[in-house]
Amino acid sequence: MRIIQFREALREALSEEMRLDEKVFLMGEEVAVYNGAYKVSQGMLEEFGSKRIIDTPIAELGFAGIGVGAAMNGLRPVIEFMTFNFSLVAIDQIINAAAKMYQMSGGQFNIPMVFRGPTGSAGQLGAQHSQAFESWYANCPGLKVVVASNPYNAKGLLKTAIRDNDPVIFMESEQMYGDKGEVPEEEYLLPIGKAYIAREGSDVTIVSFGKIMKVALATADELAKENINCEVIDLLTVRPIDYETVINSVKKTNRLVIVEEAWPLASISTEITYMVQKNAFDYLDAPIRRICTQDTPLGYAPPFVQEFLPNIERTVKAIKEVMYR
Repeated sequence: MRIIQFREALREALSEEMRLDEKVFLMGEEVAVYNGAYKVSQGMLEEFGSKRIIDTPIAELGFAGIGVGAAMNGLRPVIEFMTFNFSLVAIDQIINAAAKMYQMSGGQFNIPMVFRGPTGSAGQLGAQHSQAFESWYANCPGLKVVVASNPYNAKGLLKTAIRDNDPVIFMESEQMYGDKGEVPEEEYLLPIGKAYIAREGSDVTIVSFGKIMKVALATADELAKENINCEVIDLLTVRPIDYETVINSVKKTNRLVIVEEAWPLASISTEITYMVQKNAFDYLDAPIRRICTQDTPLGYAPPFVQEFLPNIERTVKAIKEVMYR
């Protein structure tokens, strides 16, 4: 099977869906002439033209609103934010228009659109450009929230998101665009709302998503050297969450550690912790542990970045604690 980059997988998904459906178009800052801030849309202007690959001013509220209006009129816009930090300027259109329009119109208007771009930290970008927004948008009914973790699921999930008749928040990472992985040449789709067991195990369940899956899998590799067998679950979607897969795993392993790039309060790990204790309390042999970011804005200096984020060392320690090792 061929090996391609994360950005190439996204580009293939976008291009394939645009060839299949002329109602699909891409709009955002620098997506056309500059080929995309992260080169996701490289070459797409030449193929699809300026009516379907549309450069915008630096005005997220404006072009997000145009996208909502276009979706109400039967088009399928893909709105690219250079970073989801900038989506805060457009959050009124996302939360109060896109997410609510179907319900407020009594089912007269579907909003088949995708908001996509990078979330979370990406090194020394400072506090205003280093925030993770998965749990923010997952809190809002009317939205679906997808967080890809590798090129394979990025392509399959983005194609599904573009075809979905509801608004989808599709979250990526600046630090993953160059990641390489196996992607089939033939068409495939992945379902929204279904988690993936990335590694089977019997001693403890690790749940994560997005780029922090790298920490989860590396932790499992490290602990395997000590004969601790970790089951690793990639959520892929944080609204809706596949609770069943997580709970069934906990019933097998009897222990759970959740690793997430988010502030601890009201995070995805908080929600999963609640649902597991509600539905599988009697199966737990240890308290659930969460590895989140530090509860502070992210500083600029490298030591702050290193201390702020979930890492292998913190995750190994948490797993050994639930294993009473």
